[in-house]
Amino acid sequence: MDLVEVIPNRLHMLRFPIGQAYLWQDGEALTLIDAGYAGQADAVEEAIRSLGLLPERLERIVLTHCHGDHFGGAGELAARHGARIMAHRLDAPVIRGEQPVPEPVLLDWEVPLYTHALDVVPEAPPTPVDQELEDGDALGFGDGAYVVHAPGHTDGSIGIHLPHHGVLFAGDCIAAVGPLMLGVFNVDRARAVESFHRLAALSPSTACFGHGDPLTADTAAALAKAAADTPAQA
Repeated sequence: MDLVEVIPNRLHMLRFPIGQAYLWQDGEALTLIDAGYAGQADAVEEAIRSLGLLPERLERIVLTHCHGDHFGGAGELAARHGARIMAHRLDAPVIRGEQPVPEPVLLDWEVPLYTHALDVVPEAPPTPVDQELEDGDALGFGDGAYVVHAPGHTDGSIGIHLPHHGVLFAGDCIAAVGPLMLGVFNVDRARAVESFHRLAALSPSTACFGHGDPLTADTAAALAKAAADTPAQA
């Protein structure tokens, strides 16, 4: 796993072999945005300690959606350190294992990518959700972080906006693997495009994605252009 500084003393990206999570610091208090796939808890703890921080200060894990490469490691970390797991109400039953993972409506070129992802991402264990979120909910970190419901990738996908810091966590609604683009494997592409526009309209100075490097320069303009260039049908 790679640890990448995004904002000094505030934000780091934890890049796993597949996907990534983000660590936000409010002094010594820590928040994870997503948690990687199952089996990554030790690597996350090692990354936190390498920054001179304590995993015991992990207060919350906010999950952007119900795919195993994003929530698989959350339960183990929460059990070790008492962190609260938070996810949107519509994805919480999937994370808990009460409902199946929703099947995406794949474009032709996404089919081999999706098949590969199913082969390499470990199955995520049922994971407790301590707080079910709604659009606009305050999250208790980052000087005013709040939930932006961004359905389409999954019904309960969310973005997380920190307006005081100009930071947006877009989950898998937006991807930065190659050109900035709509994320793949959506259950409803038209709604995902609408969510792309909603997130882009927040005009952040820093945007963090579930896949691909964070965007830290000309961010608002790049997001606006990519959203405008994305058709609802493909």
